[in-house]
Amino acid sequence: MSYTYDPTSHCADEFINHQEILDTLAYADEHKNDLELIHRILKKCEPNLHPDKDHCSIITHREASVLLACDDPEVNKRIFDLARKIKLAYYGNRIVLFAPLYLSNYCINGCLYCPYHAINKTIPRVKLTQDQVRDEVIALQDMGHKRLAIEAGEDPIHNPIEYILDSIHTIYSVKHKNGAIRRVNVNIAATTVDEYRMLKEAEIGTYILFQETYHKENYLQLHPWGPKHDYNWHTEAMDRAFQGGIDDLGLGVLFGLDGYRYEFAGLLMHAEHLEAVNGVGPHTISVPRVKPADDIDPTAFDNSLTDEMFLKIIALIRLAVPYTGMIISTRENQRVREAALQLGISQISGGSRTSVGGYTEEIRPTDTEQFDVSDQRTLDEVIRWLMECDHIPSFCTACYRAGRTGDRFMSFCKSGQILNYCHPNALMTLSEFLTDYASPETQELGWKMIERELGNIPDEQRRALCAERIGLIRTGQGNDFRF
Repeated sequence: MSYTYDPTSHCADEFINHQEILDTLAYADEHKNDLELIHRILKKCEPNLHPDKDHCSIITHREASVLLACDDPEVNKRIFDLARKIKLAYYGNRIVLFAPLYLSNYCINGCLYCPYHAINKTIPRVKLTQDQVRDEVIALQDMGHKRLAIEAGEDPIHNPIEYILDSIHTIYSVKHKNGAIRRVNVNIAATTVDEYRMLKEAEIGTYILFQETYHKENYLQLHPWGPKHDYNWHTEAMDRAFQGGIDDLGLGVLFGLDGYRYEFAGLLMHAEHLEAVNGVGPHTISVPRVKPADDIDPTAFDNSLTDEMFLKIIALIRLAVPYTGMIISTRENQRVREAALQLGISQISGGSRTSVGGYTEEIRPTDTEQFDVSDQRTLDEVIRWLMECDHIPSFCTACYRAGRTGDRFMSFCKSGQILNYCHPNALMTLSEFLTDYASPETQELGWKMIERELGNIPDEQRRALCAERIGLIRTGQGNDFRF
């Protein structure tokens, strides 16, 4: 059966249309040296340097693919320069911090790239009790975390929606010392509209689902059995989530499973689809790469990409989807993460453990890890590193808690107005970390940064109020302030 490309369709074969991607790649190859066209495409990105004055300007998946195919050094230099400037225009120099929390590694799927697959007999199967979830949350709060992304394998017996909902309730209920988890994002398998509605009622933040690969034939081979084998059910999940009331949606593709050019085009087509049918593009886009893990050898997949091309993809996503938050995890090492932060990344994980129950263990456990953690620094070390690189570490969750989600968030972000909220909120949440959790060295660096960055809040009244609130936080007279 043949399908026609239609970004407004709710059928995966039409909004992620295989022939359209092949035609896009052929068009990119044909025009990758057409410098006149390439400069027109780059010119189209320039209004995003001033989102407060010009409405968000978007280049298409086909135009972005031309830029990806071009290997002209001067063009690449301009791509990276634009990405840096557009990232600053939308998100400033703030970086949001979060941690993954693995609840269970029971899974009935057969994903060939994941150690949780059902026939892996070497990995211990673990599911946290609610008491253990509470202990993990206390450990995370004692590091200073305020935002979590919960993860669980797909298993209707061990990990039903009721278990996920109970865990969310437990996470929000824990208030240890001055700690609190203020936003729980959820990364679980594709499900029904009714169950997405339950997640919305549980007050989750973003619903995250990695596509893994957009190449349908390869997808079916990589998922030989289990519910995840159903490509269309998985790929159409974001539409069902939106129907269930979740309007902050997080896309992602696992680079290395298929050719990166195919995946890049598919990812942008998915973003265009969400914008076309909902008027709301992806709240976040994640860029994980295949990494070693128990029973998994990434060299078994011959579609890996170099660090240089990986960074170019990050830069081009920032150009093509300028408003989206971009996430990079501890899968990547410090060097790659540092370069990626300049080009478009706005959220990172810190102090992460990818094993079930890992945060309560003194020594990092590896027997239940979903992937090897390349960046193994503590949260305090990550915070200090960010400030040394002139980034403001932020634990802000204000937009979600103030109801600025979905189209409300997008209207702020696309016009550049979100900066008027996020900058002071970042400084106040950084003050909380410095007061309650930071080492003396990190405190010294942090208070100097806050004093300097307060001057960058343009509104005089808001700047004065932010400074007053930081004073209250620092003297133990209050916390959890937000604009």
